[in-house]
Amino acid sequence: MLAPKRVKWRKVQRGRMRGVAQTGNDVSFGDIGLMAIECGYLSSRQIESARISMTRKMKRGAKVFIRIYPDKPVTKKPAETRMGKGKGPPDHWVAVVRPGTMLYEVLADDVTGVKAALEVAAHKLPVKCRVVTKGEIA
Repeated sequence: MLAPKRVKWRKVQRGRMRGVAQTGNDVSFGDIGLMAIECGYLSSRQIESARISMTRKMKRGAKVFIRIYPDKPVTKKPAETRMGKGKGPPDHWVAVVRPGTMLYEVLADDVTGVKAALEVAAHKLPVKCRVVTKGEIA
């Protein structure tokens, strides 16, 4: 699963997910892509799960580009722990997704099978997504 090797800060604050994606919001590397249309967190497990289901549906007939990376640590306190005593230890990593963020891109010859594969991947993710092509404006 995806996780950074080194980070400057072990724990970070939650922040806010306001506005739309300013960067990473167009199809750059492939012909067709999966774009988020709402904001949320995508864990490294969810990103990997969607990638696996997409490549299985395409039968590995195309090149897949993952455009997001989980670089934000999420902390969690242990079960049955009383309140207080500070923030818990880092539990997992998430990628912050805003509306318009391109999640995956696919470079393929046959676009019909790719569209179905991207829709399968979208069902694995907790944010609403839509399939966009290279010339399409978000």
